[in-house]
Amino acid sequence: MELWELIARESIRDLVARYNANGDSGRFDQVMELFAPDAVMRTPNQEDKHGIDQIRTIFTGAQDTLAEVGGGTPKYIRHHTASHQIDVISPDEARGRCYYFVLMEHGLDHWGRYIDRYGVVDDQWRFIERSVTLDGHIPGSWGAPNPPP
Repeated sequence: MELWELIARESIRDLVARYNANGDSGRFDQVMELFAPDAVMRTPNQEDKHGIDQIRTIFTGAQDTLAEVGGGTPKYIRHHTASHQIDVISPDEARGRCYYFVLMEHGLDHWGRYIDRYGVVDDQWRFIERSVTLDGHIPGSWGAPNPPP
């Protein structure tokens, strides 16, 4: 393995970690910096979002839903990723997939997979495409396809 590939892999791992940490903390401007300007994001039960402005609505919508379902801002929400596989295709293109699970005050809430395409934009690794799958959730989960009112 060459040095550039090791740097790519570590940069992509950091990209995914920053997505989780910034999203969970409500730092949506920092999350948007992780996407290419023309990125695409797919989530369950929503139309594909194209570009930063549309992708931002996924996060602001989730924030609004959390406030409605939980009666206010939750004490915490933590996305965790595991088994991150990265396929480096070239010095500026890669694909990846990993499992995620979400912890909240009540414990495990929901879980699934991220399936990604990464690319280099302005000398930084960014999400080109991110697809979120929902593999399961607890009864009454915030992350369920139709969370309770």
